[in-house]
Amino acid sequence: MISNSKPLQHTGAIVGRLAPSPTGYLHLGNAWAFLCAWLGMRSRGGRLIMRIEDIDPQRSKPEYIHALCEDLRWLGLDWDAGPGAAEPEHPCDQISDAGGTAPAHQLYQQSGRLHLYRQAMLELEKRGLAYPCFCTRKELRSLAGAPQAGEPAEVAYPGICRGLGPEERASRIAKGHNYSWRLRFQENFQERHLAFDDLVYGRVKLGMEQTGGDFAVCRSDGVFAYQLAVVLDDIAMGVNQIVRGVDIITSTPRQLFLYDLFDAPPPEYAHVPLVLDHEGERLAKRHASISLRGLRESGVRPEAVIGWLACWSGLRNEVALRSAGDLLNDFSFSAIKHEPDLLPPDIADILRDLSR
Repeated sequence: MISNSKPLQHTGAIVGRLAPSPTGYLHLGNAWAFLCAWLGMRSRGGRLIMRIEDIDPQRSKPEYIHALCEDLRWLGLDWDAGPGAAEPEHPCDQISDAGGTAPAHQLYQQSGRLHLYRQAMLELEKRGLAYPCFCTRKELRSLAGAPQAGEPAEVAYPGICRGLGPEERASRIAKGHNYSWRLRFQENFQERHLAFDDLVYGRVKLGMEQTGGDFAVCRSDGVFAYQLAVVLDDIAMGVNQIVRGVDIITSTPRQLFLYDLFDAPPPEYAHVPLVLDHEGERLAKRHASISLRGLRESGVRPEAVIGWLACWSGLRNEVALRSAGDLLNDFSFSAIKHEPDLLPPDIADILRDLSR
């Protein structure tokens, strides 16, 4: 449920972040989300961090880090700390690396911060807030079944392993059963975790089914979950404004819960609409023709990309060549359309024509 009430904003120094995953080349959807994050910071004189979210070793590729920094600079976006920053020797004042085991250049890469996630995971376990879950994805899918018309696409974890006793858990682990770690969200959440103010969509209220219930904080293969890693990183880096796609708005209650567990103030959130192709599908690697790299190589100017996105989103009334700086003076998240049009099938041609 979403209403249009005006959300509160932080009144102190604003710190935001660009947090790309190096799993492929950036596309128009990425450009839109990162442009909004940049505008949200620079329009309020804030500080912007680049953080590489390479926590999943199977999907992340080091060669994409340079490429994504290059694409964002081409788009006209800059940042104050992290890989590719104008002054890379000047770290974020508030970044934390308890134990000091990560090399300086990895402080802004999740792969260099695994020891921090492990430390937090152990603390959650000691506090009785996390428990091992032996359910497989196949088992959970069969329990959920296919959603029927009018029903939510996601159901809350049914708590199968939540009530297992210490002896049963130890026995399964001794037998070599794989397990993930889940957080006791469903029995510890507060109503304030399910309702929050969004800078784009206003007041948002979600149900437990939409949040997934007890959620995983560490996968069975030992990879720490997105929910845990981003909250720990945002706390350590002093991030208090988060801009991201509306497709992960259901992550927000889980993260608000984690902020409470770690006794940290929550950030303000801006969930922006997704850029969808002409068939209504979210952009992915298969859309190589509208990757920023592909567009640039075909002669498209960055001002054409930004100018088209500004009109598509409602930030401007007409399509024209514009730089990111041209949108700063009157930028407001509230001006963004909640449901922009689909991409036209010939968007690459449109951008090339606009660039001439």
